[in-house]
Amino acid sequence: MVLFLQGLYYVLQIYFYILIGYVLLSWIPEIRNTRFYYYLHQLADPYMRLFRGILVFGQMDFTPVVGFMLYMFGLRAFQMFIAGL
Repeated sequence: MVLFLQGLYYVLQIYFYILIGYVLLSWIPEIRNTRFYYYLHQLADPYMRLFRGILVFGQMDFTPVVGFMLYMFGLRAFQMFIAGL
């Protein structure tokens, strides 16, 4: 059971890096038309869409910050849960 939860933890960590890549690459308009970005968008957008439009100040959207903070909080809590087993 612990081995399964550790594997799940690593998959969730990889997803966190996918989210970071998605946000960083979204700043480059030419990359948005590539197939790589399309697949990255398909993976990351379902989670990021939950927070879209929450913290918008003018042209700046700070939604990814909220998403990252909540995701890292949940990931850290999951890691502590696994460590307690």
